[in-house]
Amino acid sequence: MLLIGMFDSPFVRRVAVTLKLLEMPFEHANWSVGRDFDRIREFNPLGRVPTLVTDDGARLMESGAILDWIDEQAGPERALLPRAGADRRTALNLMAIATGAAEKGVLQLYERVFRPEDKRHAPWLERCHVQMSASLAALDRAVGERGVSQWLVGKRMTQADITAACAFTFLNDALRVAADRVMYASLATLASRCESLPAFQETRLAFHPPAN
Repeated sequence: MLLIGMFDSPFVRRVAVTLKLLEMPFEHANWSVGRDFDRIREFNPLGRVPTLVTDDGARLMESGAILDWIDEQAGPERALLPRAGADRRTALNLMAIATGAAEKGVLQLYERVFRPEDKRHAPWLERCHVQMSASLAALDRAVGERGVSQWLVGKRMTQADITAACAFTFLNDALRVAADRVMYASLATLASRCESLPAFQETRLAFHPPAN
């Protein structure tokens, strides 16, 4: 398999972490959506990452669809998303909150990096910040309610934990969302617990926003 995209993307990284946790070997194309846009478009018409090229040549796009396929390949006993019921709904909801937070962080970065300062729309930036912060706070409450020594759903790590950790690490690298150590303390503990695992350490690439 070939995974396309840089690990500083939380969406690429959650796929890479999942593949490593499930011991599914893959090659990594460390391509940037900026520098390697045309190259990526040879595999994905949108030029977006992650893109996964399977062993039989299928091209899968969007991290959610890729993770669904990975779980199918892993089988029900090893899959990292509960198969059905309340646990599945809870996990999917937490994943949506985490990816939403990451997306709002990306939008803030794009506004600051790609727009001249006099062209930036402050109300839009503030709206994205509010949405991101509220999502992180919701994840933090979910971790706190479970207990920081527990996983978010059930008794083992699921895709909810992976996605929450990848999103939080990215946002903390890029926007310093946890500059105040009290803020998101429970979520930070979960992320630290995940980041200590080899699958996370092997895919760690800190995001450094370009200078304005």
